[in-house]
Amino acid sequence: MNRAAQTALIAVAALALILAPLYLGAYSLTLLGRVLALSIAAIGICVVWGRTGILSLGQGLFFGLGGYALAMHLKLMATAKGELPDFMVYNGVEALPWFWKPFASAPFALLMVLILPAAAAGLIAWLMFRRRITGVYVSIITQALVLAFVTWLNGSQGLTSGTNGITDFQTLLGINLRGENVARGLYWVTLLILGVCMAGTAWILRTHFGSLLTAIKDNENRVRFLGYNPAAYKIAAFALGGLLSGISGALFTLHLGTISPAMIGVTFSIELVVWVALGGRASLIGAVGGLVLGNLAKDKISSAAPDAWLYVMGALFVLVVLVLPQGVAGLLSHRRVKSVSPVLRDVKEVGDAAD
Repeated sequence: MNRAAQTALIAVAALALILAPLYLGAYSLTLLGRVLALSIAAIGICVVWGRTGILSLGQGLFFGLGGYALAMHLKLMATAKGELPDFMVYNGVEALPWFWKPFASAPFALLMVLILPAAAAGLIAWLMFRRRITGVYVSIITQALVLAFVTWLNGSQGLTSGTNGITDFQTLLGINLRGENVARGLYWVTLLILGVCMAGTAWILRTHFGSLLTAIKDNENRVRFLGYNPAAYKIAAFALGGLLSGISGALFTLHLGTISPAMIGVTFSIELVVWVALGGRASLIGAVGGLVLGNLAKDKISSAAPDAWLYVMGALFVLVVLVLPQGVAGLLSHRRVKSVSPVLRDVKEVGDAAD
């Protein structure tokens, strides 16, 4: 597909998304809003896996941190002043836990939606990459961390509502979340944030930093020989992926009206990776498109044949691995790269000299 056709297709898709509230029903619009919120996490996976070559199977951890950070504030706003959230009362908690108290402030909660996932991702990346942990070990560690997080949430009934999750949200920044036009406004806000995240990430990946991420993916040792510290760039990329997943989790929580451990576990994290792989992990548009189309198909197929969905998803993953390693985006794109960044050129030269 040539550049003009790609531009036209993107423009048509963008226009269709912008006008969606005018022609979609309430259920379809809410579903699309949730899927677009998830797409922001797909952008993070594209940065971490598609560009840097780090296969993380624990993005649900950062997604959950963003979702719970906002949910804690929303739950406090739905609780009468001086009282405890209902699930704490049921579990015999006598005083609001210390880490809940700051979330009564909306600015603090919104700031934590950004800081907590990014900081957690940065810390985990620092612990792994400074010891040069790579490959399948990163996947295992991240998967274990999200499992540990979900296990803690499930076991902390009095602090996090456990398996039931946090729900019953009413207001955010003074806006009644159950109002008539809230779904439409929230959809447009989600679409705007998705556009900003995609444009900002695309700009970052076009910089020298983005070129280094690609070089690290191609040959980390050669980048190190050039005098760069690959660990620092991998930590930054991982933190950016965590930040995007946290934003995604907060928006998804708003759309769904609840957040629970079942929504952020290992299965969820692996599903994200499958959809990004299907769309094309090296392409931002491919990753977002794969996740959107995959989740819309999941809703339709799982509604018609619940038992068949897991088989369909497994078949799609096998198809990607065997037939479409670059995803649908790689299949549609036949453009050759006409120029090579200085970093990639230097990496090639060092490799040629070593050979």
